[in-house]
Amino acid sequence: MLFQAAVAADHPIYPMKNNYLEKILTARVYDVAIETPLDRAASLSARMHNRVFLKREDMQQVFSFKLRGAYNKMAKIPPDLLQHGVIAASAGNHAQGVALAASKLGCSATIVMPATTPQIKINAVMALGATVLLHGDSYNDAYEYALKLTRKEDATFVHPYDDPEVIAGQGTIGMEILRQHTGKIHAIFVPIGGGGLIAGIASYVKRLDPNIKIIGVEPVDSDAMHRSLKNKRRVKLSQVGLFADGVAVRMVGKETFRICRELVDEILLVDSDAICAAIKDIFEDTRAIVEPSGALSVAGLKAYVERENLQHETLVAVASGANMNFDRLRHISERAELGEQREAVMAVTIPEQPGSFKKFCSLLGARSITEFNYRYADPKEAHVFVGVSVRNREEALHLIQSLRDSGLRTEDMTANEMAKLHIRHMVGGRSRDVKHEILYRFEFPDRPGALMNFLNHMSHHWNISLFHYRNHGADFGRVLVGMEVPPNEKHEFRDFLDKLGYRYWEESTNPAYKLFLG
Repeated sequence: MLFQAAVAADHPIYPMKNNYLEKILTARVYDVAIETPLDRAASLSARMHNRVFLKREDMQQVFSFKLRGAYNKMAKIPPDLLQHGVIAASAGNHAQGVALAASKLGCSATIVMPATTPQIKINAVMALGATVLLHGDSYNDAYEYALKLTRKEDATFVHPYDDPEVIAGQGTIGMEILRQHTGKIHAIFVPIGGGGLIAGIASYVKRLDPNIKIIGVEPVDSDAMHRSLKNKRRVKLSQVGLFADGVAVRMVGKETFRICRELVDEILLVDSDAICAAIKDIFEDTRAIVEPSGALSVAGLKAYVERENLQHETLVAVASGANMNFDRLRHISERAELGEQREAVMAVTIPEQPGSFKKFCSLLGARSITEFNYRYADPKEAHVFVGVSVRNREEALHLIQSLRDSGLRTEDMTANEMAKLHIRHMVGGRSRDVKHEILYRFEFPDRPGALMNFLNHMSHHWNISLFHYRNHGADFGRVLVGMEVPPNEKHEFRDFLDKLGYRYWEESTNPAYKLFLG
């Protein structure tokens, strides 16, 4: 797990420069929202040695908390303005909240969504009667287009987070948490995108009990609030990760940033593997499958408990939503064990002689094998790419050392991105006709037509000698490309890469490449 933290600000949390307590107490959310359960997560509590509760916002009728803020905002728009309709930009959950509110209030709604939005969210918005327009690869692309559309059509823009009425609507979650749990709460963990949810919860909770820690959680590749608090000003990210698409925001709101500077204790950063593991944790306790942004809070909670060596405290995680494409579950299932550090991925070289394969298998013992690829290398040795279920990282390291102690050359591939994303699906070998091959890994926003667009950009006079792509749903497309580039053309090739416009990493010296494709 990749984990970082940042203290929000040096100024005190007690002064309140707004009237959010009154706004939250008078918010109009229960025309459409339910008071969601605060469920005890029994299995997670036992593993964490703390009392863990999940605030089940995935149980709202649109499967996310967003309808609270959207309806509270729209219910307070004057009728003469509401008849011109509303426009919103959203990665999906806010869109459904706006669409439901529009249906309830009898007005039209147009939603601009990124082209990378999961189809399940697009279909849900359309089913509620709203018009959907797809534009751009991220929320910010959709947001800019929605603002232009609002000015053109004289409609009312319903911001997904940077609006006091939206913030107050989300803040009713904090009100419910304190009403549902009367005992001492050590910390509440909240996913952060633009900051509306955590700003609302913090505004209520800190006013009533400033001793409760409010801890935000962001993905490492969508950490706009973390960077903004660290720099004491709003920071705009050049790009955002798309795995947790519900929080893929390049810049947080002005008002949400102000509130977070005053009231949020800390921001934690977690990676995609940790998020996948948290999705599995929530499923094991509830049998519900939340979306990646909905599991952020649990991923952060686990990291916090590990860092603080915390025990016997009450911790609340907001499970913020459950709108996810079914086809993403394959990727999540694959990465969950890695995020929980319950799988060891290794490359092991064994002698090409009778009995060596049996010896290798006996060293693995009775452990469950999650992946097994064998590749003949030469008359003297063979390479095995193997995944093994383990209880924890310590067991994985012990297994690796025992293999080495037995004379088997073993490479730990558990943290090797190329191995996890590509090699485990394509163990093979190098063609004897390939010369001067170099290997690169690329990322691009994944959406319909994106792979073909990538291939069109790669069309050049260098021969493609290897190509591997896997679809991960609404995430970055990840491609492994081998190309034949003569040594005297490498400078020209690097210039080509810099102008290509995609993120890339050279993998020509990666041991996984040398062992299984070289």
